[in-house]
Amino acid sequence: MRVWVDGELVGDRPSISALDHGVTVGDGVFETCKVVDGEVFALQRHHDRLDRSLKGLGLPTADRDLLDQGIAAVLADGLDFGRVRYSVTAGAGPLGSERLDDRLTYIVLAGPVPRPPATTAICTVPWTRNERSAVAGLKTTSYAENVVALAHAKERGGTEAIFANTRGELCEGTGSNIFVVVDGEILSPPVESGLLPGITRDLVLEWGRDAGLPVREATMPLEVLQSCDEVFITSSTRDVQAVSRVDDREVPAPGPLTRRMAEVFKERAAGE
Repeated sequence: MRVWVDGELVGDRPSISALDHGVTVGDGVFETCKVVDGEVFALQRHHDRLDRSLKGLGLPTADRDLLDQGIAAVLADGLDFGRVRYSVTAGAGPLGSERLDDRLTYIVLAGPVPRPPATTAICTVPWTRNERSAVAGLKTTSYAENVVALAHAKERGGTEAIFANTRGELCEGTGSNIFVVVDGEILSPPVESGLLPGITRDLVLEWGRDAGLPVREATMPLEVLQSCDEVFITSSTRDVQAVSRVDDREVPAPGPLTRRMAEVFKERAAGE
């Protein structure tokens, strides 16, 4: 793991103030990008989403040149397959929720990750996403509820936990978006459900339509997972990953539309 903070490669040396708001109250945002052969995938889209998250928290937009310097520094030795994660926090602040100023902290990390298997298992959880939350749709560093939900799923043999929202509608995973196939259509919950709009999710919707696939957003109950024909999840390192089990229900994986969507994504990602 290579670590860069505020303009300097720091290795394992102490580098973040104990008073940083990202530490004390989780006041910050981040992005995680796939790295293939040393190249960061869809970096500008990630930068754009980072700025949307910063705006949602009332923080200034990021210094992209500085972030790009950090990303170049942590990838200087190359990386065959992995991820780069970069965070921007509100900087040093009081122990409460009030902020002192807008001097941000920049953190960039990179390291290898295993390539995802072709299929996976997911589990629904008893907790919900709040679609009316002040941070709905923002990628903040406040991830404690995701940690709890993912541990719950892993105890039950899943690699991802799936949330409903407070209305009982299918929403998202802890670090992924979800798609289902119903009556020959590929469906994903809309942004209004409270989900974080994933970069891979957006590309699946965009590239799927370009390829003539029947893909669209739709509001669905969580229970659709017990009757749909196919399921897949998307994220920066999973790309399009077929789901073979939802809770105790076995699902054919990959189904024909999932397979075709994965092919389209692979072709477009390699070409662009």
